[in-house]
Amino acid sequence: LCVVRQVTSFKCGGFAVGVSTNHALFDGLSFKIFLQNVASQAFDDFRPFPVIPCHDRLLLAARSPPQVTFPHPELLKVKPPENGEKEKGSVFAWEEEELDFKIFRLSPEDIADLKKRVESSQPKPAKVSGFNAITAHVWRCKALSCGAENGGGRDRESVVLYAVDIRNRLSPPLPSSYCGNAVVTAYAAAKCWELEEEPLEKLTERVAEGAARITDEYARSVIDWGQINKGFPNGEFLISSWWRLGFDEVEYPWGRPKYSCPVVYRRKDIILLFPDIGDSHGVNVLAALPPNEMPKFESLFYKYLAA
Repeated sequence: LCVVRQVTSFKCGGFAVGVSTNHALFDGLSFKIFLQNVASQAFDDFRPFPVIPCHDRLLLAARSPPQVTFPHPELLKVKPPENGEKEKGSVFAWEEEELDFKIFRLSPEDIADLKKRVESSQPKPAKVSGFNAITAHVWRCKALSCGAENGGGRDRESVVLYAVDIRNRLSPPLPSSYCGNAVVTAYAAAKCWELEEEPLEKLTERVAEGAARITDEYARSVIDWGQINKGFPNGEFLISSWWRLGFDEVEYPWGRPKYSCPVVYRRKDIILLFPDIGDSHGVNVLAALPPNEMPKFESLFYKYLAA
């Protein structure tokens, strides 16, 4: 399901379109394909779809019989609560508590500095992913901003979740035009004292190892686990990146969008990355946290950025 929620016109002649979609129908990459095809039909020259979408869901069907070949601590089988106990929520749960919202900007220079700090520590030169370095930085800040009253403590294990596109990780690969949800949840784990004391390069390595874990067999095992257990991602929080999805690259009759970003929502355990409005090479980090955690997160964010 994809629904246009609101169209807002501005006095300058511009307008904003608010759209919502179901993640069971699209992931970020396939939603861009949808936008490209919709945009093409707004022209008056009867042009064809620029991308013919592949909707073959059997390409990601569970095996028969399902074969769970890996442990999956990043997934949680949800059981109905018993004897009045509180149901355990997932990172996708809608929060009723009061939250503060803040956007933290990482300039291209900030990102380059994070990557350089990781690269300079390696014995052999190697390219470092900007996403991995940013995720390591945000992970440390989020985990250490959680107070003792919320389960904090140096020996607490923190698990960060993040999506990995499996289109080119499967054998054979999915068609590049595949439209559906072709992501699985990767994870990295560390004790809070490790997050506090380890250098950025070690934390970035943990994040990279989490993504490298997603092979064809691992992805198939995740799919089969879901067929059996019908569970949810399981971690302390999830980082969702809109940074390079390219929604602002879609060509409409009136031109490309000036900007594309998510609407703020009430989920304290999902931190969003999206392009900076002034520079697509920069990143905005959107955090929604309880008021008692936001000052600590902000302090750690800039402390470790300047380290």
